Amino acid sequence: MKSINEYKVVECSGTPYKIGQQWGEGCKESILHGLENLFNGMAFMYKVSKEKVISKAMKFLPLVQDYDPYLIEILKGKATGAGVGFEEIFTQKCGHELLFYYTNMAGYCTSFALTGEATRGGKTLLGQNFDWVPGTPIDLVKIYHSDGLTQLIMSIANSAEITLTSAGFGMCLNATISQDYAFNFPSACYMPKVMRQKNIYDAVDILKEAAGGACYHVLADAKGEMFGIESISNDYEILYPNKNMILHTNHYLTERFKKGDTAPTFIPNSYPRLERINTLMNQHYGRINPEIIMEIMADHANRPNSLCQHVDPAGQVPIASIMSFIMVPEEGTIYIAWGNPCEYEFVRYEI
Repeated sequence: MKSINEYKVVECSGTPYKIGQQWGEGCKESILHGLENLFNGMAFMYKVSKEKVISKAMKFLPLVQDYDPYLIEILKGKATGAGVGFEEIFTQKCGHELLFYYTNMAGYCTSFALTGEATRGGKTLLGQNFDWVPGTPIDLVKIYHSDGLTQLIMSIANSAEITLTSAGFGMCLNATISQDYAFNFPSACYMPKVMRQKNIYDAVDILKEAAGGACYHVLADAKGEMFGIESISNDYEILYPNKNMILHTNHYLTERFKKGDTAPTFIPNSYPRLERINTLMNQHYGRINPEIIMEIMADHANRPNSLCQHVDPAGQVPIASIMSFIMVPEEGTIYIAWGNPCEYEFVRYEI
């Protein structure tokens, strides 16, 4: 029998600063745990001091201040609420880029977006297995913005945010790293602005301008519009559905980006995972619903290169599926398994 792990939803509202303060207060324990993991891990494994890590992250600050002052106010409030310095909170927000800068480390996620003839009733479904280091803190936060927009956010290590919005669309992300990555704009600092937009078209337009090579993103809405965005430091490509599906792991699908792709070296299991999810989705094509996806994401074929990732004792970095989720934008719902989907039940949450 699977375990049930239900998360408390931390609710925030008011000005951006107040939203951040409530967020920091409600998630203080995981924020502090995440900071400890970040700085101690860097110091122990890579001999990088806390001061040097913060100094590297702060080089991003002028760009982020100019790009999204709303986010900066949230981060200031979050620092107050959690009782830590702003520089620490901002550094944590840049965590994905910092890990790559120092270690070439990336997560092993598998994502999907489906609609139309692919799904039962034609509903849009999107989600992923989020594969990362076990024990990474995750929070579930609901934000009521003053303009009427509501967001349900899965916040991973107080850095990456995976969001479903009351505007009727959601997003997923996978690590894709090119050899020419320029370390120029943290993905976790541009996606909050993308996901505050009132429709998917404006969101994609902003994402096309900001995307800089550290992540692949897929956005999908309740009306069946779906866009995947691959990028390198100075270029991007929009991926469109094939048979009403966009499936992705951690390697580039855009031909002109393949030459500099780091996946063959750092994430070679990306290729069998993409092949496997494509096979399973096509087997169930036309009748895919959340329950079928729950079974697919718990698949162990080709283990240790399976969709449902477990720590491989022979691997250099301990990686497992620390979360699996399925969004249904039309219903404003997310089904989340807080751990390996083979071991944990999916719990339903609503905006």
